[in-house]
Amino acid sequence: MEIAVCGPDDVALLDRHIGSSGALSFHARRFARQERGESTYLVAWLDERPVGHAEVRWIGCDAREVRDARPGCPEINGLGVRPQELRSRGIGTALVLAAEELVRERGITVVGLGVAKDNPRAADLYTRLGYEPLTDYYDRWTYEDDQGRLRDCVDACTFLIKDLC
Repeated sequence: MEIAVCGPDDVALLDRHIGSSGALSFHARRFARQERGESTYLVAWLDERPVGHAEVRWIGCDAREVRDARPGCPEINGLGVRPQELRSRGIGTALVLAAEELVRERGITVVGLGVAKDNPRAADLYTRLGYEPLTDYYDRWTYEDDQGRLRDCVDACTFLIKDLC
């Protein structure tokens, strides 16, 4: 497996192999943020096929509660591994560790990530990797469904942080 920064040609492969809906895909939106310097979008590759992704948002979490609790904290966001059969094989861990290394390279000593309260499997992974709870918040996001309609979502989450010193 290899972890690499997303390139312009990777977006279509991500859409094809991992999936996304709407006129501007999940992956295209993340790549656009990377192009603006707001984030770095990492892709996990296995046998020349994308199997996972994670975004380091240098601008931090959108939630005011998180920004107030830990100003300037970069966020690891959008961690995913697909297909599902590849979960629990170290891909998510490798993406988080690669993201942490990017944060360290910038001289930043803390990083955070959000986990939905109904996702104990992910919470267990983050705890094993040394993340600790900072604050609860509601993650609000929008996506475009297959019929082109915008859908608003709200997830109850906990923001976790890790000291990288």
